[in-house]
Amino acid sequence: MIRKDQALEIKTKHLEFILQIINRMGNNSFLLKGWAITLNAAIIGLVIKDHVNYGWAIGLVSGYLFWLIDSYFLSVERKYRSLYDAVRENTIKDLKFSLDVTNFKETKHSIFGCFVSLNLLMFYGTIAIINIGLKMIAN
Repeated sequence: MIRKDQALEIKTKHLEFILQIINRMGNNSFLLKGWAITLNAAIIGLVIKDHVNYGWAIGLVSGYLFWLIDSYFLSVERKYRSLYDAVRENTIKDLKFSLDVTNFKETKHSIFGCFVSLNLLMFYGTIAIINIGLKMIAN
């Protein structure tokens, strides 16, 4: 039988494992945004300097792909945040040491729900608008 102080220590470690996953997903999202900005800045430079007429299309497609991947990472992060809350709210008797998030199937956890979330919509929508503006400049 596990004592209460041991169970609390185990639960704390479990929460730390979940937090590490949440932090990794957030870091992945941050890196993706950095790559998206870098790539689109390079494309803007090519379109303006070398008059590459199809640069806007590369920027638009790559922006969409970054948006999709970022939506996946945000989806996973939200699932683990829900798992964290579920573990945090459990009593000591109900401790489960699983990292399984397949039970979280709410709309806010779906990739589409994350795709249309305000923060991603504003970030990648701005990149899309800039690339559409580049198309007008290129023509």
